[in-house]
Amino acid sequence: MILNQKLKDYRIILASASPRRKELLSGLGLTFEVMVREVEEVCPVHLRREEIPLYLAELKVAAFDAQEFGDKTLIITADTIVWLNDTMLNKPKDREDAVMMLSQISGQTHEVFTGVCIKTNAHQLSFYAESKVKFRHLSMEEIEWYIDSCQPYDKAGAYGIQEWVGYIGIEHIEGSFYNVMGLPMQMLYKELMKV
Repeated sequence: MILNQKLKDYRIILASASPRRKELLSGLGLTFEVMVREVEEVCPVHLRREEIPLYLAELKVAAFDAQEFGDKTLIITADTIVWLNDTMLNKPKDREDAVMMLSQISGQTHEVFTGVCIKTNAHQLSFYAESKVKFRHLSMEEIEWYIDSCQPYDKAGAYGIQEWVGYIGIEHIEGSFYNVMGLPMQMLYKELMKV
């Protein structure tokens, strides 16, 4: 594969515990390892929209010193948020929070922003992707069944586009499907090809 050949000399680290990001990055044919460093994911209150996941992706990459791994190390971090009515919907705290989020999303169009940061010893690059997602009206029965069946507590906005609620609820997407999953693959590929 083209990218695999280009980055064959690099030790690639995906600094994310997300199984979806791991699955997506694997789809590029890259050899990489998952390594997560705990950071307090708190951002300044004045940040809006794409500024939030960009800040968090950069915060996550700052926990790594690329030099500790050697010159040919490449670290990838990402963060995804849902933005609705000028408010961030992050990961739900509990079932009640998940029900509230999906009730807000129901029948509405929201934005999904993913911030990505790529770091090597030579440089650091950040970018973001935006997608708009339109949900049909969801019944409370559908919302509760999805939450109880799929436990979407590790997902921004309390849903996974690749899960049951995405199949039955999403009417329209403008932008990258993979961005909504948590990693804008086309943009990531393009930026990795520049390394």
